[in-house]
Amino acid sequence: MVSCAAHYRKCGATSIIRLGPLQRMPRTMSGEFQIDVISDVVCPWCYVGQRRLAAALAQLPADDPARRATLRWHPFQLNPDMPPAGISRKTYAETKFGSPKRVAELNARLVAVGETLGIPFAFDHIVHQPNTLDAHRLINWAQAQRDASDIVERLFQAFFVDGRNIGDHTVLADIAGESGFSADAARAMLDSGEGADAIASMDERARAIGVQGVPFFIFNQRIAVSGAQEPATLLDAIAQAKA
Repeated sequence: MVSCAAHYRKCGATSIIRLGPLQRMPRTMSGEFQIDVISDVVCPWCYVGQRRLAAALAQLPADDPARRATLRWHPFQLNPDMPPAGISRKTYAETKFGSPKRVAELNARLVAVGETLGIPFAFDHIVHQPNTLDAHRLINWAQAQRDASDIVERLFQAFFVDGRNIGDHTVLADIAGESGFSADAARAMLDSGEGADAIASMDERARAIGVQGVPFFIFNQRIAVSGAQEPATLLDAIAQAKA
């Protein structure tokens, strides 16, 4: 599903990676446990990974610094060459995966995984495959104000459950409003083009440190996990990041 650059030094399970000094994200809050999540909102395994991370954190004591950490979301566009207006989901899926039969097999697997996590994947609701630049701009705008985890969850749900076009500015502004942000301010930001260069730089940074697929989790700048791993693997990585 995902892979990591060969220059990463693996430790323990193959999905757990010890990062070098040049592969770390900027520290946002000195002295606090930091969790960075690199993902794309049209990646179903990122939705799975987000739910598995939440399940892992919920197993920690209430006063554990990792459980109290605010997640920091970073962009990674799976389809950076997607036209700005997006394309037909059917065309996209069949071009990417080869045939309607293969698409159906992959979707069925994800539906089964989603059922274990309370995600009612509804791939038949998705008619449009968007460019996710603006969705990432919205996330970055939101987390400049406060924790953006709720808006990320709503974006995943909007796309994978409700089949909404999360490349559309009106839809994105509505989602911002549903998450408690100002829909008008979100729409003004989206229409202005603000933050596009920042998203491009953040995406480039993720690729430069060796991220080749998502989701990709970084715990306390030291230990990373590649892929939508089970909560036990994530808890192991968190423990290593504390050591």
